Amino acid sequence: MSKENIEILEAIPLNQNYIINVPLVNQYAQAGYLCGFQDAAYIATLPTIPFIIDHEAKGNYVAFEVRGDSMNDGTEESYLEGDRLLCREIAPYLWAESKLHIRKWDFVIVHEDGILVKRIIDHNVENHTITIHSLNDMYPDRVIDLAEVRQIFNVIELQRPRRR
Repeated sequence: MSKENIEILEAIPLNQNYIINVPLVNQYAQAGYLCGFQDAAYIATLPTIPFIIDHEAKGNYVAFEVRGDSMNDGTEESYLEGDRLLCREIAPYLWAESKLHIRKWDFVIVHEDGILVKRIIDHNVENHTITIHSLNDMYPDRVIDLAEVRQIFNVIELQRPRRR
């Protein structure tokens, strides 16, 4: 093949407006996050992680690192320990006054007892409760009073580190 027949393709740069750096709540920072999630100074101490998104980001985005095996059932829907989840906060008035879109998303729930990655299988607006579900059958479904919940996030994107 002669050099004249080689077509050179130029790399197309990513639009920098669509790379967002979000605070990362890793496995070791989860206990501190429960106390400091409303403190801008605390949030500023967290490491950040870049995510490439397909539209301009509006809202409060946080990345959470998965801890444990409650969302691992061996299927492609599983979240594995160490996975990083890009999440967007749902304003509290939205989950207090109307039903969450539970069939569309998985959720990160900042509960007074810890940070939970779960499916929500029921949202009772009148009783102010949600029923959370783990993919791993070893963990039973659980009803949580929303008064015990500090934040709820939609899981927007999964970033899985390469396993060795």
